[in-house]
Amino acid sequence: MVEKFLEGKGAVITGGASGFGRGVAFAFAERGADLVLVDINETLLEETSKKIEQETKQKVVPIVCDVSDSKQVKRMTEQTFNELDNVYILFNNAGTAAQAGVNIIKIGEKAWDITMNVNLKGQWLVDKNICRKMNRQKMEPLRGKVIHTTSIAGIVADDTLSAYSISKAGIIALTQLVAKSLAPYITSNAIAPGYHTTGIYGNSEDTVIQSLKMSDVKTPLNRIGTVEDVVNLMIFLASPRSDFITGHIFPIDGGIAEVGVAANRFREWQF
Repeated sequence: MVEKFLEGKGAVITGGASGFGRGVAFAFAERGADLVLVDINETLLEETSKKIEQETKQKVVPIVCDVSDSKQVKRMTEQTFNELDNVYILFNNAGTAAQAGVNIIKIGEKAWDITMNVNLKGQWLVDKNICRKMNRQKMEPLRGKVIHTTSIAGIVADDTLSAYSISKAGIIALTQLVAKSLAPYITSNAIAPGYHTTGIYGNSEDTVIQSLKMSDVKTPLNRIGTVEDVVNLMIFLASPRSDFITGHIFPIDGGIAEVGVAANRFREWQF
């Protein structure tokens, strides 16, 4: 039986139409949360929202928003707090990876700007707007929880994902700064996924494997990550079991960031 520890609580999920956001949205709704799902893809957002609402009977509000646009984020925040009784969980997850495979010297300015604006500025804008209101909530023992999506590329810089790595390293700093600024009432942590089959790879395992090869990396646990792997960690971070944890980054990468080795050390490994 699923524990309804989010009953009576609201959750905002950016990048909620697909991938990690979609998987986590289902899991949070199943545990009793009402949702605001934020995405730039209106068609996919509507489809995901309707499916979750039908299957879980929870309130799901889709809001189309470009998180890199401060005016849109402000409107999204106002609508969110009008629709939900509270926002207990913010899963700050929207992101992009422009111009993969290009090193830091050769990456184009447009690709740099898109990556920084969506990944880093976008998460900062959402934090800034949502957390101001979250911090006024009369909830105990915590007023809310913020969970960011960074990446193992932010922990160990990847020269094939240069701007992406820098943006994700920035999110690690953002996570820690939010934790310092909002303690003791709001926690701030981050997940750092590795190579998972999601929309950023066209939902293709072959594309994930090509990316692993391009970055000269093997996963010590010798498989590709799944959305469900991330969902399991997110359930813990959203639950009361993580109430005494803040400012931490949780790699979920099969061991790459900590113990991963170059692919040429294990050429006999096969996916």
